[in-house]
Amino acid sequence: MESQCNNASGLLAMTRKGRAVTNLADRWGIHPEHFWLRGQWPERTVAFDEKTGMWNVYGYPEALAVIGDPATFSNDTARLFPVPVDGPISDGDLLQMDPPEHRRQRLLVNHAFTPKIVSDLEPRISKLTHELLDKVAGRDRFDLMETLVYPLPAVVVADLLGVPAADTHLFETWMRKMSESATADISLGDVSEDQERAFKVTMEQTEQMLDYLRVVTAECRKSPREDLLSQLVQAEVEGARLSDDQVVNFAKMLLIAGYLTTTMLLGNTVLCLDGFPEVDARVRADRSLMPTLVEESMRYLSPIAATYRATTSEVEIAGVTIPKDQLVLVWLAAANRDERQFARPQVFDPARDPNPQLGFSRGTHFCLGAPLARMEGQVVLNILLDRFPVLKVDPDIPPTFYPAPDTTGVSTLSVRTG
Repeated sequence: MESQCNNASGLLAMTRKGRAVTNLADRWGIHPEHFWLRGQWPERTVAFDEKTGMWNVYGYPEALAVIGDPATFSNDTARLFPVPVDGPISDGDLLQMDPPEHRRQRLLVNHAFTPKIVSDLEPRISKLTHELLDKVAGRDRFDLMETLVYPLPAVVVADLLGVPAADTHLFETWMRKMSESATADISLGDVSEDQERAFKVTMEQTEQMLDYLRVVTAECRKSPREDLLSQLVQAEVEGARLSDDQVVNFAKMLLIAGYLTTTMLLGNTVLCLDGFPEVDARVRADRSLMPTLVEESMRYLSPIAATYRATTSEVEIAGVTIPKDQLVLVWLAAANRDERQFARPQVFDPARDPNPQLGFSRGTHFCLGAPLARMEGQVVLNILLDRFPVLKVDPDIPPTFYPAPDTTGVSTLSVRTG
């Protein structure tokens, strides 16, 4: 991924702009190639990367232009991947759909996945959080990710879907293995052994998860219950219903949003509160800041750092012409540090308002799991601050991070409570 900072044509000459006094990226070694985390900015906000064969889009208005134009920048990106993605893994996948089919299916999903369903989860999330933290009561140090942040979202999403409690661990295992395997840079040129290996592991885990979800979905069709999968199989808009593959792929998408995004959001926010003690004190004293704290965490350390699009025709953006059938990598995390949109973008401000961060994307593909991630983040963070007057990163055990270049998230986080 080094070429994203310094490609062969020298288009990305970096300049320092308002580097923060406390630089979490340098302090903990977060993705050295993610220049925006270090107060740097490219000379051009749209540039071709010869190493990967993809186009990088970094700026905020440029990112909005791409994700806001699905007719030109399609979500059907799998057709351009060097390794084919076919069959049930992609059939009915909202993430790979464009309007009008995407709009029709999203209406069906929205009919089942309502705001009430999300809000009704709050007591369950609170109870689970306390139960998991009770296991480390009295200890002066523990790994926050292993203790709380990994198991909680897995249980919540499994409960939501109606998965038997005894099988919840399967989802955590699948998601962990998929995230850990995503270590190789994607290249449209020569496919490296690491890239093939990572893709194979991801596909194996995805297929296992989808096979399991198909069985549960079939059971819901036979005997509907009070859970989201049952509501999805029964959802109907204008006489149309979701197919089994569409139901299963929505469940997969919800797992990704409800697990990966939430785990990284929680770990990243605790890391930020540790790195900015004045913010920690301010939020502890004024809990009304919790919603805007979560939004600022999504902006400052965006869990989903990038999203992919495929051009359907030649297009010009920011004065640069991108040909047809090109893979475009939209760096949402970089856009969230664009000083053209955000005043003092390197400052972590828990009261930033407005904060039109793109951590959940925007437009037709705005993250369906965003309300759940936001609510879960606020509930858990409030409980952590209530239970631990002191919650600091263990200086003897540095945090580690997800290696995938298109994510920004804590993987392990040892904390001290005294």
